[in-house]
Amino acid sequence: MQELNEKESMVCLPPAIPYEGFMDATAATERLMEIYFRNTAYIREQFLACIKQGFPENKRFRACYPAIRIRVSTYQEVDSRLSYGHVVEPGLYATTVTQPDLFFEYFVEQIGLLIKNHGVAVEVGESSQPIPLHFCLGEKEGQKMHYSDSTGHTLRDHFDVPDLAYMDDAIVNGTWQAKESEALPLAPFTAPRVDYSLHRLRHYTATQPAHFQNYVLFTNYQFYVDEFCEWAKQMLAEGKGGYTALVEPGSVVTDTAGNISGASPNRLPQMPSYHLLRENHSGITLINIGVGPSNAKTITDHIAVLRPSAWIMVGHCAGLRTTQRLGDYVLAHGYVRDDKVLDADLPTWVPIPPLAEIQVALEQAVADISGLDGWELKKIMRTGTVASIDNRNWELRDHSEPVQRLSQSRAIALDMESATIAANGFRFRVPYGTLLCVSDKPLHGELKLPGMANAFYSTQVGQHLHIGIRALELVRDMPPERLHSRKLRSFIETAFQ
Repeated sequence: MQELNEKESMVCLPPAIPYEGFMDATAATERLMEIYFRNTAYIREQFLACIKQGFPENKRFRACYPAIRIRVSTYQEVDSRLSYGHVVEPGLYATTVTQPDLFFEYFVEQIGLLIKNHGVAVEVGESSQPIPLHFCLGEKEGQKMHYSDSTGHTLRDHFDVPDLAYMDDAIVNGTWQAKESEALPLAPFTAPRVDYSLHRLRHYTATQPAHFQNYVLFTNYQFYVDEFCEWAKQMLAEGKGGYTALVEPGSVVTDTAGNISGASPNRLPQMPSYHLLRENHSGITLINIGVGPSNAKTITDHIAVLRPSAWIMVGHCAGLRTTQRLGDYVLAHGYVRDDKVLDADLPTWVPIPPLAEIQVALEQAVADISGLDGWELKKIMRTGTVASIDNRNWELRDHSEPVQRLSQSRAIALDMESATIAANGFRFRVPYGTLLCVSDKPLHGELKLPGMANAFYSTQVGQHLHIGIRALELVRDMPPERLHSRKLRSFIETAFQ
């Protein structure tokens, strides 16, 4: 065991593991797992010993995250069509890593691309970034391990605890500044930032991060949740789509034989999630995010660390044009961001572009599910600007100023979440899209009140979820290098997607 002095306290660490070069991505990822599991086990063992035997005076226990680094000495010419998998200029690049077993396929792909595109070894070893005790404890272990601070000692006297200084979004926000001799970022998130989000996902959704799939639907209507679960169980029973199980809050699992295991939580979480599993996380996750831009930002902040392949919002909106009917679809190709929650991270002057791959998939999905095409499709769907606001009761304000702004922006619909989800997709380099269903027309006397829905509206709502599912199936069939648009990449980007 290594022993170091730190502010008059002895810091105890497990034996050091030096960096080693790898030309094989799978072997490199396995080394990441070896380091991570050994180091987190060390912290857990020392914590358990302290609980049983007491916390020793002037002694700290520490283990650090594994890390990946690569040194590139030349400007490597790579396929200019690729949006990730290479660094843009010579230098030393590195990132810390957590839970490599959860991200195994991701790391094998990303490391493999680096080796292929630059022809140099990727090095794996221990970083100098401590793993906080809280991130070493599993859910069950964390509940069982209680300690007393009656001795005057606190956890931070003996173990590293989460430090917000290492959990910001400076890399994805483009505000990261290198310290002296610090390596350039290799990935969009540091290990502590990923760990933080993985723990928050459990809290908000009542399911494990391992259950999340790469294709995500957001909604805020329980009807869609019920429809999704019914459809998912039917797919499992009929053996269609390659799906293997449905996971609901509380990790309640329904398999292909209809067997159910697990117990539902006593209370649903803030944003319950439902996962239709498929090999290599290629299934579909549906999340009921509730109402408002704050929820939309919260959940996408955390899901982003899983590096999903795409996310799409399927919700309801206010139609702003006289020609729209209740039940018409709105395919967003632009956003007016009046939600406020992302202004500090992504200035409102930054345009949020439509992504052709997602737009085409959504339009094709509407055609596939509705049976309409071409000119006929325009009867039920309109493409245009969606405005997202932070005030659900905007109708109660004086209308002259907001209506003028909506008209100047050419907005055709208004909601509370879509611009937030799209903006965070842009910020986190996750392909995004929005397909809304007109549920009211407040500017034209059709408010969202009981009894206002008609038969056409009911039919369209029934189709809406299946359009979102179909769109994700179409996106899933695209090659990854085509789906991950270069539109989402800034001047100096991380090599990892």
